[in-house]
Amino acid sequence: MDEFSAYFAKMPWLAVPFSDSKALADLNERFKVMGIPHLVILDAEFGEVYTEDGVELVSEYGAEAYPFTAERINELKEQEKAAKENQTIHSVLGTPTRDYLISNGGDKVPISELEGKYVGLCFVVDGYGPVVQFTSLLAKIYEKLREVGEKFEVVAVSVDGDEESFSESFAAMPWLAIPHGDKVCEKLARYFELRGLPTLVLIGPDGKTLNNDIAEIIDEHGVDAWEGFPFTADKLGVLAEKAKARAEAQTLESLLVTDGLDFVLGKDGVKVPVSELKGKTVLLYFSAQWCGPCQAFLPKLVAEYTKIKEKHSDFEIVFLSSDQDQSSYDEFFSSMPWLALPLGDPREKQLGKTFKIRGIPSLVAIGPDGRTVTGDAKAPLTVHGADAFPFTGERLQELEKKMEETAKAWPEKVKHELHEEHELVLTRMATVYGCDGCGEMGGSWSYRCKECDLDLHTRCALEKKGDEEAAAGYVCEGDVCRKA
Repeated sequence: MDEFSAYFAKMPWLAVPFSDSKALADLNERFKVMGIPHLVILDAEFGEVYTEDGVELVSEYGAEAYPFTAERINELKEQEKAAKENQTIHSVLGTPTRDYLISNGGDKVPISELEGKYVGLCFVVDGYGPVVQFTSLLAKIYEKLREVGEKFEVVAVSVDGDEESFSESFAAMPWLAIPHGDKVCEKLARYFELRGLPTLVLIGPDGKTLNNDIAEIIDEHGVDAWEGFPFTADKLGVLAEKAKARAEAQTLESLLVTDGLDFVLGKDGVKVPVSELKGKTVLLYFSAQWCGPCQAFLPKLVAEYTKIKEKHSDFEIVFLSSDQDQSSYDEFFSSMPWLALPLGDPREKQLGKTFKIRGIPSLVAIGPDGRTVTGDAKAPLTVHGADAFPFTGERLQELEKKMEETAKAWPEKVKHELHEEHELVLTRMATVYGCDGCGEMGGSWSYRCKECDLDLHTRCALEKKGDEEAAAGYVCEGDVCRKA
């Protein structure tokens, strides 16, 4: 009750009494509420349901969506369509009462000064790490483009934060901004269908949108992205060729040695020179103690690492942590028998960008020559274990071919006591999956019930439950079962 009262105190409207549980239950059932927030809009006179997508409409159109009828929403969509067809730099950035932007020095700069220029709209949130890093990179590109005479300007669009925080962060930006708190900022987030941050919209000299987001291109190529301006197809081709040349010239030192940092950490904080890893296959292990999937994957990785090291001394793993504090990092690293970068090492973020790490745990394989073997070594290691070493395309093709031959001897369908409702069908899997028998990850092949979305490793399906004895006529070794 106290929580309800505190929450309701922030709302300028009415409420169903917290004590009226029956009314609340009836409303939930009436409108089939499956999650919150859930906003239903009713006609005031007759109680007709205008929409049950009120949250989405308010988020997208704000107060302009009122009275939330289908006619009003269609009208707004037509207005947006017309606005995009007739878009100008003034219609994007200005209002009937404001025809200027502001500099970080507080000067008012007429929007007309942006006519005939390329304009990047940089959506920002004060103090958000990825945005801070991106704007720092963009500032270098911005200065370089102005240095070579390109007609390019950037306008900051603040979508959150208080005015004091915005002013503090804007002081470090060498470009212009829409005044903090201006309703145009919210409008532009909807207009350009903002999905995440950082985002950089590129508008051409004619005022028309060229690209709804070039942030990823800039993030991928770093400061060198300026050479791809204004990011047309031919210019992107230039960037791609340069990236290809960098990849071909890549060495372990070019990846792991930077700004005087030329070591990785062993146990007890021992500094191991990067030069000692030359000539080895190295897995870069992006992970963190706070990450549940990372903790679940670690025992598997340790087991396969040990197996590989027993046969191949020219192999190592380097842990790159995204933990937030030293104690978490230390605790997690203590359970790993390999090397690591120090917590907060700038190389971790740079390598994350280089290999486009979008989630953890991730494994990138670097070959003995220092070139990238694969950006996803986790999948083959999960499927094939230590046999996946050295993670080359040739080795994986060899393993897949071997497994294809083995699979020919497996029964097409099996019955299993874990799922007696239906037969399980031998299925070639396009991605890794979780085995509903042992709980571990699997790949390549599964005994699957499509109807129930259930998967079993071939080993789990063919072994008798409760012991290591395989089904009649089969021998199971590791994750693979074959005919005896």
